Amino acid sequence: MSLLLDIKQRNAVLSDMAQLLEQERTAILAANKIDLDSYSGDDLAMRDRLKVDQEKIDGMILSLQQLAAQDDPLGVERFSFTHENGMQVSNKTAPFGTILIIYESRPDVTIEAAGIAFKSGNKILLKGGKESLNSNLFLVDLWHKALEANEADTDWVTYLQFNRTETQAFLEKPDQKIDLIVPRGGERLIAFVKEHATCPVIVSGRGNNFVYIDHEADLEMAIDIIINAKTTKISACNALDKVLVSSDLPRKQQFLQHLIQELQKSDVEILADEAISGMEGTKTIDDEQIWYEEFLDYKIAIGQSSDIEDAISKINTYGGGHSASIITANSKTAEYFMNNVDTAAVYHNASTRFTDGGQFGLGGELAISTDKLHQRGPIGLQHLVTNKWYVKGDGQTRK
Repeated sequence: MSLLLDIKQRNAVLSDMAQLLEQERTAILAANKIDLDSYSGDDLAMRDRLKVDQEKIDGMILSLQQLAAQDDPLGVERFSFTHENGMQVSNKTAPFGTILIIYESRPDVTIEAAGIAFKSGNKILLKGGKESLNSNLFLVDLWHKALEANEADTDWVTYLQFNRTETQAFLEKPDQKIDLIVPRGGERLIAFVKEHATCPVIVSGRGNNFVYIDHEADLEMAIDIIINAKTTKISACNALDKVLVSSDLPRKQQFLQHLIQELQKSDVEILADEAISGMEGTKTIDDEQIWYEEFLDYKIAIGQSSDIEDAISKINTYGGGHSASIITANSKTAEYFMNNVDTAAVYHNASTRFTDGGQFGLGGELAISTDKLHQRGPIGLQHLVTNKWYVKGDGQTRK
């Protein structure tokens, strides 16, 4: 493990990396075009995550600039006291050590995840998918240039160009100490990593998010939120997949007809349960497993709930533990829902698309965890630390 760099050196690397991204925009897009032209799959979400454009480069640069401007997350005192024998005892934040992130198709993760890990004093191993190899290798080369320009070892950011067999072997018997693994992708990737890893794993990436339309909902607001959450970025884990409608919603049929018409404008396939099926533009859900699925596609499932308890039960049974929203004018109803739904982020009258480290004021994210230990939801700079006890004495021995 490389020795910890001081905060000025870490910030200088981040700032230089942001400048390199600005300077190399054309080359980044050219490398990404090779990946896009080589991708032959029909997975819309995969292609969307794979694509780098000027807006994505802007986001990468902004993330690095925000990270460089944030306070050092290391050495923050969380607890202290003076022992009766005179020793000074304190607990401070400290790096994990080495973090491995395994991710699919998203070149921006190569910037954002590495930036967060590096700023928080962690060495990072990046294992991207073969579909984004050219983009990732070019970006890692820029990381190495930024590190070298600031007299820092390039092994702070390492790219693992492994196939599936080599990845499995590395997970089962790594050739260096790995302190934390973050699989960021679909359920098959997560299951693969959890099966073979020999160190702690933070699960990230699965959405399957729900919106519940309470009987006191503002119906126009509900339409706007559903359309935004479903259609603006289908490849995002914070996208909406399921809508539950209260059985006693006023003007329910009119609302559903309007919602279906708006979804059809974006060519969203609409699945409906028995209580709603039969409406023009919907297909009947014929398999209960649909409610467990994360679609990552222009597809949505709509069902009816008898009351708020029924909605909460369905979300806690079928949801991915990521995000859930209630649309209602009743603040007490919203509070009850938010306290009882078991997801990393809960919303009242807002789109699930805000579950994101940047939107939550973290300056980016390593991942969005659906685990409860050690961090839930977006994992930002402040969360990519562990702790260490510091004890200062002058010869004390324990009796």
